[in-house]
Amino acid sequence: MNKSNPRLKQQLEEQPLDTQGFDRPRALVKSIDEDLAPLLDLAQRPIVSANQFSRNQILQLARLAARFETQPQMITRPLTGKILISAFYEPSTRTRVSFEAAAKRLGMHVINISATGSSVEKGESLEDTFYTIQAMEPDCIVVRHPEEGNAARLAAVAEPGIHIINAGDGTAAHPSQALLDALTLKQSFEEFSQIRLVMAGDIRHSRVARSAIKMLSALGIGEIRLAGPPEFVPGESTTAGTRVYNDLDSAVRGANAIMMLRIQKERISGLDIPDAAQYHREWGLNRERLNLADKNCVVLHPGPMNRGVEISSEVADSPQSLIRRQVRNGLHTRMALLLTLTRRQA
Repeated sequence: MNKSNPRLKQQLEEQPLDTQGFDRPRALVKSIDEDLAPLLDLAQRPIVSANQFSRNQILQLARLAARFETQPQMITRPLTGKILISAFYEPSTRTRVSFEAAAKRLGMHVINISATGSSVEKGESLEDTFYTIQAMEPDCIVVRHPEEGNAARLAAVAEPGIHIINAGDGTAAHPSQALLDALTLKQSFEEFSQIRLVMAGDIRHSRVARSAIKMLSALGIGEIRLAGPPEFVPGESTTAGTRVYNDLDSAVRGANAIMMLRIQKERISGLDIPDAAQYHREWGLNRERLNLADKNCVVLHPGPMNRGVEISSEVADSPQSLIRRQVRNGLHTRMALLLTLTRRQA
């Protein structure tokens, strides 16, 4: 259960932003009571969508991730001898490398597969590639694919004991990114209900946005505001429960958290790519716009960033930026996820 802690609240409000140190993770560990039952239940299922997690599961994963960071002595390579196969059919830096680093820190062997250089170039289907690597008896398979729903399709035919993790499928879902974003916000706010979050940019083509909206809504976030050019704003199935703004200045006014999103050029079909300089003037987060928000407003970005397009370097590198903290949280969140999924076998 999540405890209300007046002392923690005062610390969060009064102390300077601790974007790289241990103060916030330690406070998070103390604010959440340990409860392993939700994680044991999670271990029975593939990880394919952000809306499959209960509130308690999210909080317990966040707590475990924070413990990995602040109590490194607990990392005793508990998954030594186990195998993770990383099958990425799209380019990736943060997600692929953090899954690999997380697995190796836990003692796992990691095998990387990409479309380039694999049998995909010889015409092999995704399903046949999956059946091939599944026959090698890995413990976890992390999949990224440009087509929506493929992670769930593979999970449906996975053999017992093989854990499938969706590392991004088209514009649909990116559950581990949503988990690390929730952890990052929880480290800055005592309660999710206090958060007034702006998500701005290319929301329509962003699986990060869709997953974050689902997960943060389940956690009881105070408010989600969406802002972007009309062609980048999704339909009602995604925006339900949020407030949509047609200019960034209005959206950020009074906000205490802002997540900027890049233009998903690789997913845009039939739309003109905006001029970078003009886009930055109208939709980029600069210091002047950030000053419209709450004085303690934090800034997030899932990466990769396009400096001078959706965000200025001044903001990205400012004390209010949690962007590097997100990357660090990604490592520990994925460690928590891998350990949870293989806990029984370990």
